[in-house]
Amino acid sequence: MLTPPDDTSPVDKIAHALTVALGARDHYTRIHCDRVVQLSAELGMHIGLTSQELEKLSLGARFHDLGKIGIPDTILRKPTPFELHEWECMKQHVLIGEQIVLAINGGRTSGIARTVRHHHEHYDGSGYPDGLKGNNIPLDSRIISVVDSYDAMIARRPYHNARGHWAVMDILVSESGIKHDPDLVHAFGAVIEKSSMRAGRDQGEQ
Repeated sequence: MLTPPDDTSPVDKIAHALTVALGARDHYTRIHCDRVVQLSAELGMHIGLTSQELEKLSLGARFHDLGKIGIPDTILRKPTPFELHEWECMKQHVLIGEQIVLAINGGRTSGIARTVRHHHEHYDGSGYPDGLKGNNIPLDSRIISVVDSYDAMIARRPYHNARGHWAVMDILVSESGIKHDPDLVHAFGAVIEKSSMRAGRDQGEQ
């Protein structure tokens, strides 16, 4: 939905405007975020999150790539793999996104800001920006990490071809306990088989 309801709060309207701005800047990122929101909610429901927890998760998923607004076009839209210095610049999107969410929230810290900051942490501690490990990574960030990886790999981009569902699941399983929370990878495997977002669903792939 592109137009927020009339009874939404000023904060919600600001958040909506920023989401629209991100879509105008990079259409792929906007579509990707929409898909990550839906899949994150499906996974969250599967593991028993409350309605309030699901709302927070959905906002974190909506904003997880918001910081890409602050990444130069030469990097954001680059059709080939990044050089090291370009990758270091791209990694700043988690910190930029956190700062935007904090600004929306009047400078007060929030679980959503933490979710945005930490969605590229890895379960073994090798991720960024803080090298958090295991359950020290916020649950919402761990959920988004799995979903984000799945959706990124099934999409065709200038620098890689789209992968099929089973190829992506094999990669996620191989990264279980390294990049991703193994329990969430297992849960996601059950969720995605029933989801309309599963790669190949519209082609009748089994």
